[in-house]
Amino acid sequence: MPDRNSVAIIGMGCLFPQSPGLKKYWNLLYHGVDAISEVPESHWSASEYFDSDPKRPDHVYCTRGGFLTPIAFDPTEFGIPPKSLEATDTSQLLGLLAAKMALEDSGYGADRDFNRDRTSVILGVTGTQELVIPLSSRLGHPKWRKALQDSAIPPDKTEEVIQKISESYVPWQENSFPGLLGNVVAGRICNRLDLRGTNCVVDAACASSMSAVHLSLLELHSGRSDMVVTGGVDTLNDIFMHMCFSKTHTLSTTGDARPFSKDADGTVLGEGIGMLVLKRLPDAERDGNRIYAVIKGLGSSSDGKSQSIYSPRSEGQARALRAAYQTAGISPASIQLIEAHGTGTRVGDRVEFDALNQVFEEFGANGNKCALGSVKSMIGHTKASAGAAGLIKAALSLYHKVLPPTLKAESPDPGLDIENSHFYLNTATRPWLTNNGDPRRAGISAFGFGGSNFHVVLEEYRRDKTEISWDGSTEIIALSASQPHALVQSLKQFKLAVDDGLAEGEFSLKAAESRRNFSADHPYRMLMICENFSKYQDLFERASKALVSGLNPDNVNLKNIYIGGPQKPGKLAFVFPGQGSQYLGMGRDIACTFPQAMQILEKANKKFKGPTRLSDLIIPPVAHNPQERTKQEAILKRTDNAQPAIGAISLAMLKVLQEFGIDPAATCGHSFGELTALCAAGWISETALLELSITRGQLMAAAGGNQ
Repeated sequence: MPDRNSVAIIGMGCLFPQSPGLKKYWNLLYHGVDAISEVPESHWSASEYFDSDPKRPDHVYCTRGGFLTPIAFDPTEFGIPPKSLEATDTSQLLGLLAAKMALEDSGYGADRDFNRDRTSVILGVTGTQELVIPLSSRLGHPKWRKALQDSAIPPDKTEEVIQKISESYVPWQENSFPGLLGNVVAGRICNRLDLRGTNCVVDAACASSMSAVHLSLLELHSGRSDMVVTGGVDTLNDIFMHMCFSKTHTLSTTGDARPFSKDADGTVLGEGIGMLVLKRLPDAERDGNRIYAVIKGLGSSSDGKSQSIYSPRSEGQARALRAAYQTAGISPASIQLIEAHGTGTRVGDRVEFDALNQVFEEFGANGNKCALGSVKSMIGHTKASAGAAGLIKAALSLYHKVLPPTLKAESPDPGLDIENSHFYLNTATRPWLTNNGDPRRAGISAFGFGGSNFHVVLEEYRRDKTEISWDGSTEIIALSASQPHALVQSLKQFKLAVDDGLAEGEFSLKAAESRRNFSADHPYRMLMICENFSKYQDLFERASKALVSGLNPDNVNLKNIYIGGPQKPGKLAFVFPGQGSQYLGMGRDIACTFPQAMQILEKANKKFKGPTRLSDLIIPPVAHNPQERTKQEAILKRTDNAQPAIGAISLAMLKVLQEFGIDPAATCGHSFGELTALCAAGWISETALLELSITRGQLMAAAGGNQ
């Protein structure tokens, strides 16, 4: 029978700090980018509002947070009159942009027909919006006038001052009322993109986006909708919002979010938008949609009666966790990633950790098998969109088979006693290998003021990694020509196209075009690796100098520039390492990026019969202290572990090179490396290499006294 309860995530779009778009967000997650910064001038003035004394009225003690990267927005693209922009909340405009991104990512852009009558938009949006404060502030003119009059200011000067104050705020106009309403965030998306299903927003404070997902699942399960655009929108990081959190003493005094860390001292506020396109799983499969991950269940609860309306309760959170796993029919023992609410407040994190431990214990989880983290360490607490930020992170992690890091958690809060729990803090990017044949699964939590608790259970759709996890952060420009001057001209033309205003996405397309046109048979060749689009000019200038110098550059920085010709390259030999070359984390990047490398590690794990997966010996969680790291290094150095580890990583690297068509004319190896060389030369199979690596390591360890 078809699974009618599972819901597929078929598209996503987002705008988060330093990550305007899904690919940029994955880049931020994968590389562990810290996007928390000082408040920009576009938001509010730190010099006017900051005071280190939390008790000083009308001042804040934290000036850092996660702020959206400026986005180019063309109102005419959506049929919005430019004169209406000033009266339209930022959340409505950027929400529209993110929804369009998500629909296009799902394959339902403007050029594809679908049933718009049964496509709904349900979003998490909190009650307070950006325009409410300045528009309502204008109405204080009677109080200003009275204060000026009471201060014996002449009437003409009084009116002059009032006029100047009024002009500092956005003026009221006909479009102001709809422009400030939270529900119109969803309404404008439906209106401009012609979506005719259910149209509403829901407010559950910092759990708003997850409550929107909850309602979206009910909409799909009931059959009232066939597709739902859902998630959360929060572009409000103004002084009013910072004042709200400052006066509840939840902001970090040092200006950083450190989830589950011994140094945690509060959270920092972020802003962002996260959108997901959901469909019933059988419908998504029938329609051939790309599926990022599958929602297996969602649990919700309220904290119920307590002494404080905004203090979290582990009992309430535990109820949501139990409901989620019971609905999903899945044991927490099979969960390998928890994307926690994890705000960085010491009390809140401990309450959440207690609830997780309690429920995992009840369901029979055993050992430190589950990675724990929170994206708030990178982008701050994005409030109404926080749940969506975590859900998108987890879906991308399942899709790419990668466990992203949590920042600033290298030293766990000792009060958690995490070493004796079911969890570990994952502080470095690591490949996500399967465990005991279970599908990869993740749990995502979001909690809101007032005791709103939600937890989602996600499962991977495909067991195998099938695509290269390319985040677009690095581009390779490949140029070739029959004559040196032609190579110089190709470089000039490429640079001119970029200088003429080529957007970053268009730059990627042009780089891809250069690779398609590249010919290794041309006598003159050049590769450039662009690691940062904003710094392409420096790269191109150095490349130009290198070419002008006659392909024999002197005093030119050739970093990320590779020049070949006119001589033809010689033959290629592969040399494989022996025992002693092993180190913790070797092969981590290629296993995270290339399916071929991950498949070899999966195969090696199945052959390796130790108490721990071979991959966990090679790429373990980052040690929290030097003693633990020394122990990890000693375990990997043991002959019965080192040889199969070197064999697996060497074979993984070989497979990646072969995927790019790079084959050796000769192979050789040092000591143990001779086995890998035989495999590369085609004399023994991959399976034989892995089995020989394990057996040879065990026999030599036994002969050497298990060293």
